[in-house]
Amino acid sequence: MEWGQQLQALAQNGLTYSKNPYDIERYHQLRSLAADIMAAHTDTESTYIHNLFSQEQGYATPKVDVRGAVFKEQKILLVKEKEDGCWTLPGGWADIGDSPKDAVEREIYEESGYKTQAIKLVAVYDRNHHRHGHPPFAYHVYKLFFLCQLISGTPTISIETEEVGFFGKQEIPELSLTRVVPSQITRLFDHYADPTLQTDFD
Repeated sequence: MEWGQQLQALAQNGLTYSKNPYDIERYHQLRSLAADIMAAHTDTESTYIHNLFSQEQGYATPKVDVRGAVFKEQKILLVKEKEDGCWTLPGGWADIGDSPKDAVEREIYEESGYKTQAIKLVAVYDRNHHRHGHPPFAYHVYKLFFLCQLISGTPTISIETEEVGFFGKQEIPELSLTRVVPSQITRLFDHYADPTLQTDFD
């Protein structure tokens, strides 16, 4: 998977800067090869991966995923994803034009119905890093985890979520591992318990 990601990034960067028509053709071939590698190792339709890669333009950089850790009475806020029926921290892709703080506060509100204020960046993780144990993914992603203070609101589902709830450290439900893994939830409880901990990063 990492080799496929690196090949795709090389192809995308080549297509961004190359003016030579022969090189451009080679970079298209390289991108196609990267998509075939990804498809072969993820049981995904090759056409789907080809379409994903063809939408990427400009210099290839990691995507940014923001996640908010909201606590109430020693319990953490989780939302249940419609896509896989598992639970995760509210969050998602950072949008163009949003600051990281604005992005995570918006995602929490849209997915859970709660208004919050991001008060601390507690972790910046490389999703690809083997120690986290996320399943394979087509893109290289940096995950930003924020500790957020609950301000107001009531639990509200969204087009992406079907349940909202707070869970204690020993009662975490089945997690959506593409989005968050148990060790990250545990670490967020650590940061909540000890605000003096420094930001984690890979």
